[in-house]
Amino acid sequence: MKFLRREASDAQPTPDDPASDTAPSPNDATTDSSGGPDYGPGPDGRAAGSGRATEAKGRPTPKRNASEKRRGPVGPAPMTAKEARARRRIHRDGTKKSREERKSESAERRAAMADRRERMMAGEEKFLPARDRGPERRYVRNIVDSRRHLVGLFMPLAIVMIMSLFLAPNIQAVVSLFMLIMVVLMMIEGFFLSRRTFARVAERYPDVVDSRFSLGWYAFVRASQLRRMRTPRPEVSVGDEV
Repeated sequence: MKFLRREASDAQPTPDDPASDTAPSPNDATTDSSGGPDYGPGPDGRAAGSGRATEAKGRPTPKRNASEKRRGPVGPAPMTAKEARARRRIHRDGTKKSREERKSESAERRAAMADRRERMMAGEEKFLPARDRGPERRYVRNIVDSRRHLVGLFMPLAIVMIMSLFLAPNIQAVVSLFMLIMVVLMMIEGFFLSRRTFARVAERYPDVVDSRFSLGWYAFVRASQLRRMRTPRPEVSVGDEV
């Protein structure tokens, strides 16, 4: 039944309809000086429809790969010593270094390495290897360096054992028996040295985190080295109280 429906074109707003009061009219919008419609200020305080362009920065926007900071080496690490020497002869910008510049850089590297080694031999904590760091390890070194040990003859006796291989067989037998006895005595001394060292360290540092075996082996290895070859060099003399 067609008369029950109203055509959309026939619908007229009534005075009581709220939509008729709120619907915007094209005549309500004002125009600005540029000729475009102006619906009032926007969130940033400027006219929403003003059409004004943003002022230029004065420089082009950099690309992403240029703005990001480069990390890591420029190229792969050298595979051979010859390649490393060739790289040291070239500046970062690709120009070749002069002979005087290479000599100056080599002298600076040698001086820096010598300075680091001297500081390490002196016992500075910052330059010590990881195995020698900590007050507990320093105390173990002082305990070992304050006495002479039979195990310190291990390296000289090993040289004697090698030289005896060129002697007569009867002399080799005597040297081998002597070496066997000395090795047994060194093992016994090393066992008691490790026990005594750990007991003294635990007494001074109750919160020590190193195990008994770790500190004991560290003391045994240092005691087996010649005094002049110990790294870092001894800080105490033989017979000093520690």
